[in-house]
Amino acid sequence: MALTDFLNPVKGFGVSFHQMFMKSETVQYPEVKKPTAPRFHGRHQLNRWPDGLEKCVGCELCAWACPADAIYVEGADNTEEERYSPGERYGRVYQINYLRCILCGLCIEACPTRALTMTNEYELADDSRESLIYTKDMLLAPLREGMEAPPHPMRLGETEEDYYRLGLQPEESAPAAQGEGGDAAAAREGRRTRKSGDDK
Repeated sequence: MALTDFLNPVKGFGVSFHQMFMKSETVQYPEVKKPTAPRFHGRHQLNRWPDGLEKCVGCELCAWACPADAIYVEGADNTEEERYSPGERYGRVYQINYLRCILCGLCIEACPTRALTMTNEYELADDSRESLIYTKDMLLAPLREGMEAPPHPMRLGETEEDYYRLGLQPEESAPAAQGEGGDAAAAREGRRTRKSGDDK
């Protein structure tokens, strides 16, 4: 028997002995939390337009795209008295079951209005199965300054075309384009003036 064959059973302990003399890295979680990557896939969020209306139109494409069947959506029609989104419909019921969700992000890609995005929040553990089913109220983005809680009429324009055109601008400049009184007609007139100037 060669000498190397005699040492074979001991070679496996080489990694263990090497690690014994290395400095251990201890993470003091949850007291100290390391920042996540900018595009980290965390908890979902239902976004709003700058006037506070919901971006979700209840199309259910996110539920169809989910490979884990973790999303449940029920759409309903908007009315002139009760408008929750700029489209014809809105998501009346929206639930995400984080017991099933694998945080793959396919629902984000399927959303046609960018209503659903993923935040950097990763602390989703809980001791109750019921509390891990997030409802629409838990997923909706909070109201910021200048936003009004729906239902209310569209503030970014009188028609859906005006609404979406102004909504595509940065949220800081969209209200300014309407004027302080929210005059959508003046904003449309300004766009027509700029367009006619470009044609010249």
